[in-house]
Parts: sequence; C-alpha cells; structure tokens
Amino acid sequence: MSLFPQVNPYSALEEIAELNSKLVEGAKTLSNIKDSDVHIGTTAKETVYEIDKVTLYHYEKRSDTTVDIPVIVVYGLIGRFTMADLQEERSLIRNMLDKGVDIYAVDWGSPTRADRWLKLEDYINGYLHECVEFVKRKHGVDQVNILGICEGGVFSICYSALHPENVKNLITSITPVDFHGDQRDDKVEHGYINLWTRNLKSSDIDLMVNACGNMPGELMGMVFQLMTPLKSLTKYNIDLLDIACDEKKLMNFLRMEKWLADRPDHPGEAAKQWFKDLYQDNKLIHNTFELDGKKVDLTKITVPVLNIYALNDHIIPPECSMALKQCVGSTDYTDLPLPGGHVGVFVSGKSQGILGKGIVDWLIQRD
Repeated sequence: MSLFPQVNPYSALEEIAELNSKLVEGAKTLSNIKDSDVHIGTTAKETVYEIDKVTLYHYEKRSDTTVDIPVIVVYGLIGRFTMADLQEERSLIRNMLDKGVDIYAVDWGSPTRADRWLKLEDYINGYLHECVEFVKRKHGVDQVNILGICEGGVFSICYSALHPENVKNLITSITPVDFHGDQRDDKVEHGYINLWTRNLKSSDIDLMVNACGNMPGELMGMVFQLMTPLKSLTKYNIDLLDIACDEKKLMNFLRMEKWLADRPDHPGEAAKQWFKDLYQDNKLIHNTFELDGKKVDLTKITVPVLNIYALNDHIIPPECSMALKQCVGSTDYTDLPLPGGHVGVFVSGKSQGILGKGIVDWLIQRD
C-alpha cells in the first residue's frame, strides 16, 4: 500500500490551465484600470469652512429631512474620513443621507513638519470646536449630533465631556476608551497595537517623534500590516488572484488599497499624547487625561450615547470600547455590537444593513 496519494496527472494539468487562464484574464483586467479610475468618497459634498489645513464638508441632501439636528462626522488623524464613504453601495454616509440625515464631515488634511507641535487640545478644543460653532450658526441651533470614528471617537468623547452644552447626541464607533481593555479579551489575536505600545518606553516614543518631526503615516501603516502578517502577505497574490477576473470585486479591493495607502502623518506632540497618555497610561478611563489644563471627566457626558463596536476587531478589541458604558454619566446609553472587524463595520454588506439604519433610527427617537 502506497504511503502517498495517487495524483491524477490530467486533473493537475486542468488546475494549472485554469490558474494560467485566471492569471491572463486578471492581468488584462488590471492593465485596463488606472489610478484615476479608482474613486473613493464620491458622495456629493461642498467645502463650507476651512481653518489652517482643516476642511469641513457639507453633504448634499438626498432625501427629505427626518433628523432636524445635523450630524458632524469626526474621523481620527491616523486615517481619512472617506472610510465612511468608500464605495457607493457600501457607504455609511450615503445610507444616512438617504434616510434624511443632514451630514457634515471634518477632514484634518495632511499635517507637515510645521504642525509637529500641535496637541490633541488644538484639534479638539480648537479645530473641532470651530467646526461645531460653524454648524450651530449655519443652522441656528444650540447643539449638534457628533459621530466619532476610531481616534475621532476619542476626540468626540473628550469634546462632549468638555463642551456638553454643544452636543445633542454622541455616537462613537470602533472607539477605544479603556486602552488596557485588551487584557480582558480572550482572543489572542486582538490588541497587538495595545501590547506593542505598552512595551515601548516613553523615551522610545519621544525618539521616534523627535527624529521624524511627526509620527509617519507609513510607520503606522506598517504596524497595522504586521498585526495580520499572513493576510498582508496573501492579499496581493492568493486573494487578488481569486477576484482579478471579477471587475466589481477587484474595484472594491482597489478602493480599499487606495484608502489604506493614503495615511497622513500624525502631528508629533499629539502622537506623544495619544501613545503615552492614552495607550500607555490609560488616562481617559480614569478621568486623569487633561486638555488645556482641564481634566476630561467622562461623567460629564450626560447626553444620549450610542456606542458601536466590532465583535472581531483586532485593532480596537471590543473590551476597549465596551468600557464606555461604565464611565459616562448618561442614563440613556445604547450598545450596538456588529459582526466583522475594524474596517468591516463600514464595508461589509452584513454590517451595512445594520449600521446606517441603527444610527438613524436611534437619532430619530432622540431628535
């Protein structure tokens, strides 16, 4: 009896022929696509306010108004807000517009070495506050709704604690609150960035920032890739090969890659605060984090809160986000756990069917 399985040579030849056919067809499809053909963030919008490198966009209405108070979308400095509008059929912003929500979005721009001394208070108490005041004046309202995503969720939490009079409802998505919450997560693949940052010395972070002026976007991109090394290696061969002949799937893949490649630098002093005060010292959840000399007291957040997190998020483990419930002073708090990972919340078909509708229904009930 042979120890080795018998291989049908004709079957093997058929598989090789099929693979070659895929390669040829995929190469043809790729060769016909230019960078200018890959569009992200295409939902119609206009620039309504600018300050330094920061731009505030206002999206065109697509439906009758169902929520009277406008929503300001706040993304972080590590990526671009266009994640919420990556493609037409899977766009959180477009979904909310179609359901009658008036939406603004903050674009932090592309920080340079001239911005290395900017701190988180400059973005939260400065730029974000200016955008909120602009929207209030334009609409003649006393408060706005804020939707914070990832690092932008932390900005939104801090702003709501320091300026509660300006916030009607607070929505956070894939947002870290307990930066040591990964230690309670039973999935070993979750929280690598938390572990990596805690194992750095404070002086290591200072050296990185001082050497570069800012925290390079390329460095953070590499860190995210190293969190899932096998997936990062196979997506350009095995995964790409599987979708190369399907133009729709290929375009979705390229949109994501375009978004990932456009990762701005993180202003130096703000990066020090982000990594040292929050990731290392976990000051936010302990109400010891300070901006402009004032403590960010999460119990001051008494407005309605909707907290959205991804159950399979390896970048912001669920335990890091779920901690918000025990910290805020609000009696109107709602959790919205979603299937998928950190980015999948915004681009997967399964989550899209829940996310936009869940946010809008929640807002309508509190408008």
